[in-house]
Amino acid sequence: MLDHPLQNNLIELHAEYSFPVVILSIILACITSYTALLMNNRVQKNSFIHRNFWYVFASIAMGFGIWTMHFVGMFAFSLPVAVYYHRISIILSIIPAIVASFIAFYLANHQKKSIWYTFSFSVIIGIGISTCHFVSMIGMKTDAIHTNSHSLIVLSILISIFIPFLASISFFKLRSYIEGRLLHLLMAISLGVAISSTHYTYMVSTKYYLPNSYAPRPGNSQLFNMDLIVVIVTIGMTLLLIFLLLSSLMDKYIEYRASYYDALTKLPNRRLFEKKIKKTDFPQSLAIWHLHDLELVNREFDYQFGDKVIQQLSFGLKTLVPPMTELYRIDGHRFAFLTHDIDGVNYLSTAMENVAKYLSKPLIIDNFKINIQAVCAISRANNSEESLDIFTKAQAVLNYSSIEYNYEIIHYDSTIHTYAFGLEVVEDIGQAMEKEELFLVYQPKVNVITNKVIGVETLLRWDHPAYGFLSPGVFIPILEENNRMIEVTNWIIEKVCRQMSIWRKEGISFQQVAINIPGQYVTSNLLLDVLKSKLNKYKLEPSLLELEITETSFVKNIEEAMRAVNTFRQEGFSVALDDFGTGVSSLSYLKKMPISTLKIDKSFIDDVPQSEKDSSIIQAIIALGESLDLAIVFEGVETKRQVDFLATTCENPIIQGYYFAKPMKADELFEWNKAFEHA
Repeated sequence: MLDHPLQNNLIELHAEYSFPVVILSIILACITSYTALLMNNRVQKNSFIHRNFWYVFASIAMGFGIWTMHFVGMFAFSLPVAVYYHRISIILSIIPAIVASFIAFYLANHQKKSIWYTFSFSVIIGIGISTCHFVSMIGMKTDAIHTNSHSLIVLSILISIFIPFLASISFFKLRSYIEGRLLHLLMAISLGVAISSTHYTYMVSTKYYLPNSYAPRPGNSQLFNMDLIVVIVTIGMTLLLIFLLLSSLMDKYIEYRASYYDALTKLPNRRLFEKKIKKTDFPQSLAIWHLHDLELVNREFDYQFGDKVIQQLSFGLKTLVPPMTELYRIDGHRFAFLTHDIDGVNYLSTAMENVAKYLSKPLIIDNFKINIQAVCAISRANNSEESLDIFTKAQAVLNYSSIEYNYEIIHYDSTIHTYAFGLEVVEDIGQAMEKEELFLVYQPKVNVITNKVIGVETLLRWDHPAYGFLSPGVFIPILEENNRMIEVTNWIIEKVCRQMSIWRKEGISFQQVAINIPGQYVTSNLLLDVLKSKLNKYKLEPSLLELEITETSFVKNIEEAMRAVNTFRQEGFSVALDDFGTGVSSLSYLKKMPISTLKIDKSFIDDVPQSEKDSSIIQAIIALGESLDLAIVFEGVETKRQVDFLATTCENPIIQGYYFAKPMKADELFEWNKAFEHA
């Protein structure tokens, strides 16, 4: 190849291009780039397909896109002489594109998002684009003599590097302001333009000549030669798009099943049950069966045998579910029947009698007879206010001290069950703290933009010796009503400070730990004394703690609460306003509150982005919080759609919820964090 050929006795050939096919080649480059970027994005997400496979799929999609664009572009190109392609060169030309794409995507997913990693990504992609083109051009055979302009070749290589580089820089700058899929589309268009510009710049640099004595043959004789490539491109594009669609649907289905269904019985789980009882379909009637001493089966046989017992029981219960009723497994030893029938209580009572007959008969499993003792509690809700307590009422029945597991069906009676259970909770709380029946779990808060853990919230759990795990929503209100929650809060502060001290000695940092402060304790002088005392005891700084207070804390005594929070802020503590939007305080007070963080309640998150009303409310709250320069934490986030919506709506969203992690004990949190950092 010569920059300045001898043109004596040579005729220059003029290449022609089919403009529609040129446009098609550019569109195909953009589509395959977008497909590859979406696949690469799945590397960071939970999926039923391993992240390494997504690396491979993204690389194949990107390499195939580069290769496709080149040969569709050649299909648009025609000379008045025969042009042929060497099959081996055609096949080999896709390899550097795929390999380069794999390396580039690996660099793009590196935790360090420095400009050097971005530039390295662009250089590798550029090498892949250029090498694919050059290798395929080596396999192009024609009777014509061809020459190239070195300067245009260099320009084509620079285009393949710097367009992706500038697009990547823009991607990281704009991802806080532009919706995720739109941003990926813009990046894909940039890559498509880079691929096609590299190709056509190189083609412009090439001149073709024939000797004067050569008689050109009319027509485009390479058309038949390209038919196979057209078929390969069509099939490849179709398979890529079908695979991406099916894998996305499968991931959404698996994510939903994993979140809302019990793995052992395939029944809806407690999370879906709690969502359902909050719906506005009334009246509601609830029956909960408590299966007694299932752990004895596990001890006498083994856990695998115990699983068989649960599976057979659930199969039998499914056959007894009456119409208009849903069956849930809400705990290891509890099943719930929920109905919205108008005559729900009587209707459900009759159905539960059939369940009682079934449970009273021995199960035959592996030639063993197993007798399961059980009792049923029934409660009812006629309106939204009662629906908040329908589960608590059924639990109160099951937690009644003199209950017997003789297959009895017991209806909730407020004069009996609430008082007896509440009294026992109050009496047992001291022992629970002493014997570690009461314990703490921690739920991470993740900054979506940096993908870093920026703190954890401390949550309280109770493994009661008689009643098993009690819901905080059950025992905390009872403790608050009986003025025992302040004592428990002091216990929590001691435990949290001790745990932070352990983490510090082990070189572990979760930046900040949040503690919930009861409303009546916020304005007490004792709280600040306890906080200072425990921090001094473990040699910790106030900035390591965030105090979460509810909106109702302000409502009850706005002036005193503001003075107390202002004091906390002066002492160096962060203060978060928890469950924002669920109280009744005037928004005009918000700008006066000396808080540092706004926590948006889960009830506002549940139906976004599909609910336009809730989405608009969220956007308004975000705008309000950002205008006051507050950190914004979203509670109860469970799905990728919610995360994507919040990431594009909020400048610096902080996510807390099952999407990233459930509440965990300290040792579980440590292991989760290690895995998260290396994900």
